[in-house]
Formats: sequence, C-alpha cells, structure tokens
Amino acid sequence: MKIKPLLILLLFILALGFLSPSCYYDKEETLYPFKKCDSVNVTYSQTVVPILSANCYVCHSTGNQQSSIVLDTYGGVKEVALNGKLIPSIEQTGPFPMPKSGSKLDPCSIAKLRKWVNDGAPQN
Repeated sequence: MKIKPLLILLLFILALGFLSPSCYYDKEETLYPFKKCDSVNVTYSQTVVPILSANCYVCHSTGNQQSSIVLDTYGGVKEVALNGKLIPSIEQTGPFPMPKSGSKLDPCSIAKLRKWVNDGAPQN
C-alpha cells in the first residue's frame, strides 16, 4: 500500500504546479516576438487614430486639452506630424518625450506613425 501515499504526493505536486503563478509580461512584443509589424499598409483612420486614441487622447484631445497640441483631429495631428515634433516625442528623443505619464510606445506603433509621417501624413 505504498502506492497511495506516492499518488497523493504526486497529485499534491501537480496541484502546486497549476496553482503557482507563472511568468507574466505586460509588453506585447515580449509575449509575441514573432508577430509581424505591418508598417506598409498604414492609413490615418485605421492605423494612426487607434494608436493616438489609446496613448495620446487622455491629454491631447479637444475635450481634455492639457497642452496646446490637439491630436483628436486630423488637422491637429497633421500639423504636429509635419512640423517634425511628433516622431521625436513618441520616440522619446526630443525635448518633449511622450506619453508623459506612460511607457514608451511599442516599436511597431512608432514604425507605423513614422511611415505615415514620411508618406506626407495623408488623410486616408
């Protein structure tokens, strides 16, 4: 009858394995390093707006303007994009690193915004 204590011990060890916390990463590029970044098919409405909405509108929107820069309108984004302030800010290499209260944008989002700016910031 020595099998029963071994079986109980084995079940206990398995239960600990399932209940113990596993590794946790909150960065998408760490979790999915194999994910491709599509920085070729970049549009204002489908690419730029979602990135800015998720990261910038809290401080840079018409309704909650904490600075003179408004990014929830095409005109506001285009102005900042074409005057050369957007990319250094989101890359955190310029005098105003953004987002101020959050972590740096992921490399894929930066690449998409850079592509859009390099294409002349079209309203597409």
